[in-house]
Amino acid sequence: MTTHFFTASSLDGFIATDEHSLDWLLTQDVDPDGAMGYNAFVKDIGALAMGASTYEWVMRHEEGRWGYDQPTWVFTHRTLSLPDDADVRLTHDAVHSVHAEMLAVAGERDIWIVGGGDLAGQFADAGLLDEVWVQYAPVTLGSGAPLLPRRLDLELLEVARNRNFLCGRYAVVSEGTAR
Repeated sequence: MTTHFFTASSLDGFIATDEHSLDWLLTQDVDPDGAMGYNAFVKDIGALAMGASTYEWVMRHEEGRWGYDQPTWVFTHRTLSLPDDADVRLTHDAVHSVHAEMLAVAGERDIWIVGGGDLAGQFADAGLLDEVWVQYAPVTLGSGAPLLPRRLDLELLEVARNRNFLCGRYAVVSEGTAR
């Protein structure tokens, strides 16, 4: 079982605008069934984690409908409204304890840290992040939410082109575990 951070980024390293928008991403040419695409990736996912800003964007973008079948933990200190027909859990617990819950629920399937970059970094800081998948869009934002707002050592495992996207899959290299 692997814990992934699967995300898209602008070429200048941002995953969302200063206003937490991903609208820039939705105008880009990508094939969800293509190389390193979303559809193949999500088939192996048994649980999700995301921050409150990502959750709120998803709910706005999907007009209040929840688009995931997997149990989802939303890390927040705010009160958020939840969809009636989905397994969405609000938490402000440490990533260690939530990760243990996610492992139990995911069974043999993987875990996806949906966003944001700081949340993925918290999982990495705790030694709980195994891989980072980044689909680089052919756009620059100039500012916004950084891909990963901390240092991580990574090992390139795979590269692909998906239409206009440059895709990379990396292993998180822990101190003393270079491959």
